[in-house]
Amino acid sequence: MRLAEFNYELPLERIAQRPLAERDASRLLLLDRGTGVFDDRRFRELPELLRGDELVVVNNARVFPARLLGRRRGLGAEPIGPRSRIRKQYLTAPIEVLLVRPLKDEHTWEALVRPGRKMRAGEVVVFGEGELEAEVIARGDYGLRTLRFRCAGDFRQTLERLGHVPLPPYIDRPDERADRERYQTVFARRWGAVAAPTAGLHFSERVLEALRARGCQMAELTLEVGYGTFQPIRVETVERHRMHAESYEIPAETAEAIAQTRAAGRPVLAVGTTVVRALEDSAARHGRVAAGRAEADIFIYPGYEFRVVDRLLTNFHLPRSSLLLLVCALAGRERVLAAYRHAVEANYRFYSYGDCMLLR
Repeated sequence: MRLAEFNYELPLERIAQRPLAERDASRLLLLDRGTGVFDDRRFRELPELLRGDELVVVNNARVFPARLLGRRRGLGAEPIGPRSRIRKQYLTAPIEVLLVRPLKDEHTWEALVRPGRKMRAGEVVVFGEGELEAEVIARGDYGLRTLRFRCAGDFRQTLERLGHVPLPPYIDRPDERADRERYQTVFARRWGAVAAPTAGLHFSERVLEALRARGCQMAELTLEVGYGTFQPIRVETVERHRMHAESYEIPAETAEAIAQTRAAGRPVLAVGTTVVRALEDSAARHGRVAAGRAEADIFIYPGYEFRVVDRLLTNFHLPRSSLLLLVCALAGRERVLAAYRHAVEANYRFYSYGDCMLLR
């Protein structure tokens, strides 16, 4: 299967640069998976578009300020200490760091470093006035590095103070104060994601209440959205792509709710591709959705047979991306791309702060 088959044209002005004033004011493109028929609706209509007996599964991952701006530590600078401040003359080239996932412990991270070519093992990046620094302890491909952080105070609190909201690169502006709240779902609780599960950004408390009133059951899991979600496909043959693993945790009550839902013949509605990956990865490992932690490296593309998910609420995704391939696996390439072409022509807003689709 060729990656070029999953391309589409998108004018730059269709990429949403900011969220709407109200979360649930976004548009929703309803796509019938069986017929390919689509309809223009509003996200606030979601409850009435459902049967009313769905299990709606959301990702409660909370985004943290994972983007850090620092400088290389030059010769003559002392290592960090409880009251250290590094003089500016000891700081050289600017470096941007995007934390991807923790490794051994909270202070050891895999990260994207830019410009990565200059950062070799043993190099140190200093952030703020010297109260946080990171040493490169290993190099990976495509700018990935393993960093060991040293901090003069509480690590998470320091990240919250010095870090920036990790907006995707297609949002062509610096992060703003409002992003700390809007690039976060209303059900975000579990700290550790470096990108928002963006299908969840549309939900407001009133829509959640309306779903419950309609008869839908709600469940949560946590997938710590990381590099695997936005990792580009760098091969032309789809089957050769390998996903970057992302940690997830499925609570016992969610696993039980899914088992009961499947046994009753009711549909499972995944809110976002991250939920799909967690549920389908668990089912592939265990033959069912099992409670516990694991790392999802599952790659879902057309031809995949879904074990758990029947319905999907999702944002619009980049051309030639693993997320677009996942959506095509559920509804069919031709039907999804036809819906995308309509969304472009009908002035839908695309990507993280954009509008959404419901595949049912």
